[in-house]
Amino acid sequence: MTHRPRWFTDHGENYSHAYIARLRKMAAEGSDLAGEARLLDALVEPGSRLLDAGCGPGRVGAVLFDRGHDVVGVDIDDRLIAAADEDHPGPTWLVGDLSELDLAALGEPAPFDAAVVAGNVLPYLAPGTESAVLERITAHLKPDGILAVGFGLDRGYSLTDFDAHCANSGLIREHRFATWDLRPWRSGEAYAVTVLRRAQE
Repeated sequence: MTHRPRWFTDHGENYSHAYIARLRKMAAEGSDLAGEARLLDALVEPGSRLLDAGCGPGRVGAVLFDRGHDVVGVDIDDRLIAAADEDHPGPTWLVGDLSELDLAALGEPAPFDAAVVAGNVLPYLAPGTESAVLERITAHLKPDGILAVGFGLDRGYSLTDFDAHCANSGLIREHRFATWDLRPWRSGEAYAVTVLRRAQE
């Protein structure tokens, strides 16, 4: 592992098991875990090729797969990927460092129509790798491809930095919301969902 994400340093090595158990419990209780997937599904054509970047145990990618999309999920935590394989067969789940993402080397060379970065993936990255991650995700998108990103703004990664990193990666911001169900963004909101598009070449 070239870069050690805050996912590990903030929570410890055993947190993944508790996280998996919590999501499984929420799913069993009927909690709505599909909000991010609904938004991305609405933004793309049926049968699109989609990247779930920082997919965790697969809750978002699984819904998109069930809606007929070709889904590849990537996460640096092999325990989360094992849970995704177990709970959600169908999508392609891969272990990988997003800051060095090279899906062609992992047998997935085709570009993506869109990507989603759900949860708090960006704030949990290794500090200083955020720009590289956005660049690598963008490189896997088709020209004019969509990227939807959401994260909490109380976790050490600011919107100012995010916007600068997106611009440097060739991403054009189209929309910003306060939630995945499209409530309007206002200054001071605790969460931001941003929809961007890769500049056409």
